[in-house]
Amino acid sequence: MSLETKPSKLRKVVAAKPASSLDKLKRRIFVAGNHPAFCESLVPLINGENDLTVCGKAGCDKNAFRDIRRLRPDLAVIDLELSEKIGVDLIKQVRSLKLPVKLLVLSLHDKALLAQRVLRAGGDGYILKQEDPPEIINAIRDVLNGRIYVSEEVLASRSSKAPSVSKTSSLDKLKDSELAILKSLGEGNSNEEIGQQFLMTASEVNAQCIQIQHKLELRSINALIRYAVCWVEGITR
Repeated sequence: MSLETKPSKLRKVVAAKPASSLDKLKRRIFVAGNHPAFCESLVPLINGENDLTVCGKAGCDKNAFRDIRRLRPDLAVIDLELSEKIGVDLIKQVRSLKLPVKLLVLSLHDKALLAQRVLRAGGDGYILKQEDPPEIINAIRDVLNGRIYVSEEVLASRSSKAPSVSKTSSLDKLKDSELAILKSLGEGNSNEEIGQQFLMTASEVNAQCIQIQHKLELRSINALIRYAVCWVEGITR
């Protein structure tokens, strides 16, 4: 007697969906602000971009510092209304971690000296909350790409009696070619763009920037970029 085996039912096995390659390519943004309306408006704005995603948020400086250290975002947007002192102190604390995170400050105040404080503390940008949403996104992308961003309204608010650069004697040490590179750097140009301007390679521009950094007695290339922007825009003491 032959035995007929009943065909077994085939189960469809569905593999776990892998993380989208697009998600992996998105730049991770952290949002720090103590006003719910600030986060409620900023988070969906950022998440609405194809190349950006909010990886975390915090409502006070302690939580912001803890989570930035833990999450290591590409950029942190800091609401200066955490309070002027706390906002600047948070920048200094984050910089003490030696992380490559970029720091962009949002503020209601169009005071050039306040923007100067932010840049001196280690911030990479200063934008007004009143800016149109597309401009805020532009600022985020500029800072992510290594540029320093300062709202034009802030630059326009500086006094005609703005104090002059404190490192004038150091600037005297620079050659004309080095001053030209410093000026171009302060105008927001990348090493590649400066190289095209002065018929140099990007690596040659980088070597010149390091030399300028040492002559101006600045601690890092980021500090040089911030100094160059302040020098060009006339908001450095």
